[in-house]
Formats: sequence, C-alpha cells, structure tokens
Amino acid sequence: MVTGMTESHPKITKAVIPAAGLGTRFLPATKATPKEMLPVVDKPAIQYVVEEAVAAGLNDVLMVTGRNKRPLEDHFDRNYELESALEKKGDESRLARVRESSDLATMHYVRQGDPRGLGHAVLCAAPHVGREPFAVLLGDDLIDPRDPLLSRMVDVQEQRGGSVIALMEVAPEQIHLYGCAAVEATDDGDVVKVTDLVEKPERADAPSNYAIIGRYVLDPHIFDVLRTTEPGRGGEIQLTDALQQLAADEKVAGPVHGVVFQGRRYDTGDRGDYLRAIVRLACEREDLGPDFKAWLRSYVTEEM
Repeated sequence: MVTGMTESHPKITKAVIPAAGLGTRFLPATKATPKEMLPVVDKPAIQYVVEEAVAAGLNDVLMVTGRNKRPLEDHFDRNYELESALEKKGDESRLARVRESSDLATMHYVRQGDPRGLGHAVLCAAPHVGREPFAVLLGDDLIDPRDPLLSRMVDVQEQRGGSVIALMEVAPEQIHLYGCAAVEATDDGDVVKVTDLVEKPERADAPSNYAIIGRYVLDPHIFDVLRTTEPGRGGEIQLTDALQQLAADEKVAGPVHGVVFQGRRYDTGDRGDYLRAIVRLACEREDLGPDFKAWLRSYVTEEM
C-alpha cells in the first residue's frame, strides 16, 4: 500500500457487494436459496468474495440484498447452537470453519427494494459509504486469491485518484455480453486510462475487446452521477453509464483507470462456468485434489 495518503486520496476501507439478484439462471435451485449461497466446493460463493475484500484490507462490508436473502445474513452471523454442538464433540476443525465466516469482517446489510439495476444497487450504499472511495465486488465473478486483483486496484486508486475498474480481454464475439471500455496506454503496463464506456455493445460497435469484469474502486462522486442517471439498457440504471460520465469529464471526480487482469477468474453466474469453477478449485485443493483428479481422469477416459 502507498503510505502518506493525501486528503484527496484517502485510504479505502469499505466494500459494497450487490446481492439482490433473483438468480433465475439457476432455478429451481434458487427458488428458496439465494444464488450467492450456492456452494463452490464447500463454501458458498459469497464467502469467497468477502474473503477477497478482506485480503485487500477492506474489513467494512456492506451487502445490498433483497427479498429472500436472509440466509446471507445468517451465514455471516454466529450460530451458537451449532458451535456448542461441535465444541461438545471436540470437532475443532469444523468449529473453526464455522466460525471463520462470522469473524471475517464487520458486516452490514441494506435492502435494495426495487430491482432497478446495478447502478441503483450501488446508490443504495451511499448513506453507509459517505464521501469516501470504496470498492464494489460482484458475486458472480470469483477471483483466485493467488491473483490479488482488488489489492492492485486499490493501490492504483490511492496513487492516481478517481475511479478504477477491472478489465479483461475477451474474444470479439463475446464482447456483447459485457460493458466495454475504450482505453489509452499509461506508463504502467497493466494500467490503462479509460476514455469511454459502452454497455454490452454489438461486436461492430465495440471500441475494444476490453470487457469490464465485476470489480470496481469508485470515487464517491459516483453517487451524485447515479442520482441523475436515466435508466439505460434493459430499463435499468447502469453503473457503466455513470462511469462513462466520469470518464468524459475527469474534472468532476478525477480520471477513470482500468487494471487489465490476466489472472484466474471463475464466472459463477453461468451454469457451465459454475461447474467448471467447482472442478478447477476442487482439483487444486490439497485435501481433495489428488483423489478427485484421479477419479476425473478415469471418468473422462471412460466417456471418450
């Protein structure tokens, strides 16, 4: 981390995690269970995201939730009955794993109410965040802890001010699935200056193949812009549209930069990628990997 922060570049301590989505792509599993609670090996997907925020030094976490999301609060709360039962059994290993989630961070919750898009979900965080820069982490993107993307983004924001978004190069035929950035090079190899943003452009209209993935470090002026941002694509208030305004006039809240990520990312918002994420992470576990990979090799050989 950069030391000696100036008043204009204060240290970032708060993270916002939008978690109000319905998870319709995973029905019927998400009929009564929040999609964020679907397990990735043996932890719910949302725990990986909170752990990432904490690893980057952000221990004040606000989750923006909606109806039927109470299990999220329960997961990060203490479960004294379960803990007592494990203590009586002397099961210290499972007891530590149960307590791990409730000891991770200081957790806060706010209801989004009407599902009016990602920009509206971020705006719901304004009373909690105040006038400090903050991070936004989307739960569908899991970033491997060996690739500290968020920490790098925090460093860039503290050095350069303004806002920072995570970018990843994708195949041109996939760019219509993402927000897309027009960029200029900087003196840092993995940092670009963002000059324009387009939400889910057609391939022919995309200014680049740099896609926005679900990590942001935002200047608090984003709230002022979001309050006046009209609904965009899909009839929702798009965070991309608000960031585009900041990129167009950096005098308001500083520049918008992008960190180009080339590490390991797991997309748990798609059923196929969710299964692939589980397989990849399970294979890399010391306690599961050897036996699981041996079975996987045998299974694949039999199916060929």
